[in-house]
Amino acid sequence: MATRARNTRNRAPTAPPLDIRLMNAVATAVFALAALVLVAAGLAWLTRAPLFTLRSIALDGELARSNLATLRANALPQLAGSFFSFDLNRGRAAFESVPWVRQAVVRRVWPNRLAVTIEEHRAVALWQGDGGNERLVNRQGDVFEANLGDVEDDALITLAGPEGSSKAMLAMQRRLADALAPLDVRIDTLKLSSRGSWRAELDSGADIELGRGNEDEVVARVARFVRTLAQVKQRFADVGGSQRALLAADLRHPDGYALRLRGVSTTSLAAAKSAAASR
Repeated sequence: MATRARNTRNRAPTAPPLDIRLMNAVATAVFALAALVLVAAGLAWLTRAPLFTLRSIALDGELARSNLATLRANALPQLAGSFFSFDLNRGRAAFESVPWVRQAVVRRVWPNRLAVTIEEHRAVALWQGDGGNERLVNRQGDVFEANLGDVEDDALITLAGPEGSSKAMLAMQRRLADALAPLDVRIDTLKLSSRGSWRAELDSGADIELGRGNEDEVVARVARFVRTLAQVKQRFADVGGSQRALLAADLRHPDGYALRLRGVSTTSLAAAKSAAASR
């Protein structure tokens, strides 16, 4: 009897019938589905609950051109949803569509607010593209659309070049401004042709043909011109000692440059040489 009992204990348990296993599996699936439905219903209720409806927007940033009325009129009609369903990318695009707004960072603030940080464009130049219509250039070299009448700075330079070249032109203008500083002049207009040739119009009225080349090559030609201009002008000084004003310069020559000075022509130069020879 003892041996038979041990054999009974060592025998493997009998698997439940197939129909019972199927019923257990179906019951487990039904319970899991019911749990998922309950979770989904709970989430749906949360997204529609009045507690989480967006009620206020906090704006931050240095707003010099944009005002609350403009932001409300342009951005708010595009905003919809609750704390959970609000699309942050769509909200950012809505604020960045407002004139003068360069960048917007939008964050959710629990439980029903938005925080928006605004960065405005800072105009540093006017842009004249291939189409001829004037736009603005910000400090980063990006061209943007805005009301030109909002710009109080009358000293903005003009950049005129092919579309897509605004960043390179602004970088060149900054380097040329430093190179021309000893002459106490500033660039009014900087132009870049489709063939890559640079030209600068100064506030003194002078035109300077800078020629083609990379940024370093063009700046080097200007620096050489600035270093020697005073000596060249002194040669054509009036009797009273005043120097001739610069009208134009052509820096495209490999070994020098050509000048045009007010009151100096080929005829007057020949007369000056003749007078000097007769002394």
